[in-house]
Amino acid sequence: MMKKIISLLLLTILLIPVMTMASERLPKPEKMVLGNGLTVYFLKNPELPLVSFRVLIPGAGSAFEPRGSDGLANLTATLLLKGTAKMSAEEIAEALDFMGARLRVADAEEYAAVYGESLSEHLPKLLQIAADCLISPAFKQDEYQKELARKTDSLKSLKDNPGSALRLYFRKAYFGEHPFGHLSTGTDSSLKKMSLEEIKKFYSARYRPDTSIIAVVGNIDKEPLLELLNKTIGQWPKPAAAPLPVIIPPIPAPKGKKLILVDKPDATQSYFSLGSRGLAVADQMSARASLMNILFGGRFTSWLNTELRIKRGLTYGASSSFQSWKNGGIFLASSYTKNDKIGEMLDITFDLLKKAREKGFSEEEAESARNYLLGQFPQTLETNSSKAGAYLRIIFYDLGFDYYDRYLNEITGARARDLNQAAAKLLPDKDFVLVVVGRGDEVKKILSRYGQFQEKKITDPDF
Repeated sequence: MMKKIISLLLLTILLIPVMTMASERLPKPEKMVLGNGLTVYFLKNPELPLVSFRVLIPGAGSAFEPRGSDGLANLTATLLLKGTAKMSAEEIAEALDFMGARLRVADAEEYAAVYGESLSEHLPKLLQIAADCLISPAFKQDEYQKELARKTDSLKSLKDNPGSALRLYFRKAYFGEHPFGHLSTGTDSSLKKMSLEEIKKFYSARYRPDTSIIAVVGNIDKEPLLELLNKTIGQWPKPAAAPLPVIIPPIPAPKGKKLILVDKPDATQSYFSLGSRGLAVADQMSARASLMNILFGGRFTSWLNTELRIKRGLTYGASSSFQSWKNGGIFLASSYTKNDKIGEMLDITFDLLKKAREKGFSEEEAESARNYLLGQFPQTLETNSSKAGAYLRIIFYDLGFDYYDRYLNEITGARARDLNQAAAKLLPDKDFVLVVVGRGDEVKKILSRYGQFQEKKITDPDF
């Protein structure tokens, strides 16, 4: 009894700093709105002479591409840095290199984002370049052709890497015609019919300041920053037309088993991804699901990696994860092994899923997961860039600025029964999508015991 009391006291002492960590590391930012409708969130951090900013543009991600135009959002984002009305692509690259600054534009499913960071003294120049890229991209034909050719070549080489190809086959298999089934890489069909005019149209319709948000964190005062923003990104004109809708249909959940085999005749190994219904970013079970996943497949000593790699030597790596968005998510488990061992690997995976659903995890394992996650958490909000990203995540997903406090409190209070409830609800049993990429003539018979697989050839166009 005394040992238990001492353990509880020690745990309380250790967790006191963690309980206040979120408030200390992520103070509530100041909010401002520019004349063009762009919403700004600002936090001064004088620790280092650096400033980071992130711009989030809802509705400019791959989910909002027209059907059959996979890769459109990605190409649009890429071309924003390939020349403006004032600077060529080379001049932009040289200016960033001279300042030692970083500027990147990328697309996700639900939005596009601009990432920037520099020394405080270079922020005016960096913001001016970023503003020019957003306001007056040149969309030159030669740069478009270069990027389209690069994307086409990457797509061809991607199919030579079964691990990379697997991710795209799985996404198409799981999401189907849902907007999340659009591939950022593009497809053979979509890239062949892509046009610069289509990119210009997507940019004009989807990139606008009045629906966008920017987070700025670093060594700069509020008034100079506001003046600087008004001179740069504040000049981004607000379109006269109303914003297009940014509604995404509910994420599909598998009903029954969907099994797909992608035949790669020269493959010496088989790769698999198994996915099922997950949970939305704001789901109340998120913290418990994170802890459960750490134990199942989220770290080196997880059940999945221990059985498949450490004990059996079937692979160099096995993992599981949750991917979450506004209105849903997926659970995903993946690994790879020699073609003739894929059956053994899948048997073990299904057995572990059943064990987690039906028997669950012990209190000792739950404590281990808590300590692991709490130990990893501080570094997730260490930098200006990560803080800016956290603000945009909180705003976009409507989580509330006390989100990280609540999340850590839920982690701290979670026990084995909570993790086991998450496992019983979220780990797949009979409803899932399973995609295998491997040598068909070696694995087809092995896989037949799991059900009827739809067969594809990796040499066929698209995914």
